[in-house]
Amino acid sequence: MRKAGGVRISRRNVLLLATVLVTAVIVVLNSCGNNEMSDEELLADAKKTAFKHCGSCHEPPDASLLDSVTWDKYILPAMGAKLGMQPFMDQYIAGPRATLSLADWTKIVVYYRYASPKKLKIPKSRAVLDSAIFSVRRPVYTDKKSGEAITTMVKFNPNDKHFYTGDAGNKLYRWNSDLTATLIKKFYSPITDATFYKSATEPNGAVITCIGILPPNDQLKGTLTNIDLDKKSKDTSLVVDSLPRPVKSAAADFNKDGLTDYVSCGFGRDRGGLFLLQQQPNHTFKSKVIRAIPGPEVVYTGDFNGDGWPDIACLFAQADEGIWMFFNDKKGGFNIQNVMRFPSVYGSSSFQLIDFNHDGKLDIVYTCGDNNDYSPIFKPYHGVYIFINQGNWKFKQSYFYQINGCSKAIAADFDNDGDLDLAVIAFFPDYKYHPTESFTYHEQFAPGKFKVHEVPVNLLGRWISMDVGDIDGDGDTDIVLGNFSVGAQGLLNQKDYKPDWNMYEPIIVLQNKTIHK
Repeated sequence: MRKAGGVRISRRNVLLLATVLVTAVIVVLNSCGNNEMSDEELLADAKKTAFKHCGSCHEPPDASLLDSVTWDKYILPAMGAKLGMQPFMDQYIAGPRATLSLADWTKIVVYYRYASPKKLKIPKSRAVLDSAIFSVRRPVYTDKKSGEAITTMVKFNPNDKHFYTGDAGNKLYRWNSDLTATLIKKFYSPITDATFYKSATEPNGAVITCIGILPPNDQLKGTLTNIDLDKKSKDTSLVVDSLPRPVKSAAADFNKDGLTDYVSCGFGRDRGGLFLLQQQPNHTFKSKVIRAIPGPEVVYTGDFNGDGWPDIACLFAQADEGIWMFFNDKKGGFNIQNVMRFPSVYGSSSFQLIDFNHDGKLDIVYTCGDNNDYSPIFKPYHGVYIFINQGNWKFKQSYFYQINGCSKAIAADFDNDGDLDLAVIAFFPDYKYHPTESFTYHEQFAPGKFKVHEVPVNLLGRWISMDVGDIDGDGDTDIVLGNFSVGAQGLLNQKDYKPDWNMYEPIIVLQNKTIHK
C-alpha cells in the first residue's frame, strides 16, 4: 500500500479499473513504455492528462476539491457526456462524437477516482451567535393569499431613498421606510435587477432586467425595460429583448456619444454571453456580444484603468469561473484581461470591486457557494474571500471565512468606525445542523482582522438577495434581505430536511443600531 497526494491507493484497484477498459489500457501501457510505473507516477501521469484536457476549457480542478464518490457518481459522468464518453456497465466507451481518446479519458477517471479523498473536512465555525449591531424589522403586512414569497431581487434606489423588490410573479414593488409595499408594475417575467438613474427629463428612472424563464435554460426570453418610477401611468419602453436569461445589468456611455448604453449578463445555461447594448441616435439599441461564454453573473462599469473611458468588470460563474476586465479600446471594442480564475467546482456566486484597505486601488470581495449542480455537498472552500490589489491587477488573498453555500457579500462601514465590514448571506447553508450561518456579519476590528457574528434570522426566510442603504434615514447603513422561500426539489442539498423558515414574508430589514457620537 502506497500513498499519493495524501490518499491511500493500491495498484490492484488502479489496474482493476484499467482492466475493464481493455482497449484503453493497451494504449495507456504502450504510451508508458516497458518500464513499470509506481503508483505515484501513474497518478502523476493521469493528473497531467486530466489537467491538459480540463484546462483547455476552464481552470482544472484538483482531485482534492471533491470526495471520490462525488467525482465518480456525479462529476465524471457529466464531464464524460460533454466529451463524448458514453457510460457502459458502470464504465465508459468512446462515442462517435468523442473529443479525446479512450486512453486519455481512462487516465482522467483514474486521477479523479483515486487521487481524491473519501470525505472532505469542513472547518468548525468560530463565529459568535448574536445580533451584533442590528435589530430585525419585518413588513407591516404580508398577503399570504398571494402565495409563498419568491423574491428575486432587492435593490436600494439612491435617487428616491427607497428600496425595491422583484419576485417570481413578475412584480416590482417599492418599499417605504415603515416597510409597507406599493406595487409599481407587473412586468413580462421575473425581475432580477434594476439599474436606477436620473436625468433632466426623468429624475427617477430605472432600467429593469427581466430574466425570461427563471429555471436554467437557453431560451432568448430576457428583456431590459425602461420605466419612469415617478409617473402615475408607469408606462414602459423596451430597451432590448431576446437575451439569454439576463441576471444583472449596468450602464455607461461607452463610446462617449452622450447616450447611455448598457451591458447585460446573459447567464443562459449551456449558451449565453456578456452583451453590450449600444444606444443609437434614434434611441433604439443595438446588441453586440462582448464575450460569448455562458455564466456572466455580476457586472460593474467604471473607469478602472484611469484613461477617462468606461470599462467593464464581470464575474463568470459557469464552468470557466473567474473575473474578467474589459478595458475600453476607444474604438467600439474592449481589450480583455482575466484577473482571477477559479476551479470549475467552486460555484462562484458574487463579487464586489471596492478599495478595501484604503490604498487607492480596487480590491475584490468574492464569494463562492452555488451548490445546486453536480456536486451538492458541503465544501471547505465555500465562503467569503478578500483579495487585495497588489498593482497591475494582480491580487493576493488576505481573508477567507468558510460558509457553506455562500451566495453574496457586501462590504460597507456598518459600524461607522472608518474601516469596511462585511454582510454575507448563504443560500445553501447547513440548514440541518448549522442554519445560523445563512447570515453573518464580519466586523473588522483591526486591519484585516474580523469578528464574525451569526445573526439568527434563519427562521425568517431563505436569503437569495441582499442590498444595503440608509433605509430609515438616520445616517448609517441598513441591510435588506430577500426571501426566496421555496425549498423545491433541486434547491435543497439536504434531502431529508424540511424547511422551517417563514414562507410568506418577502423581505426583512436588519436595522443598524450603531450609536452616533
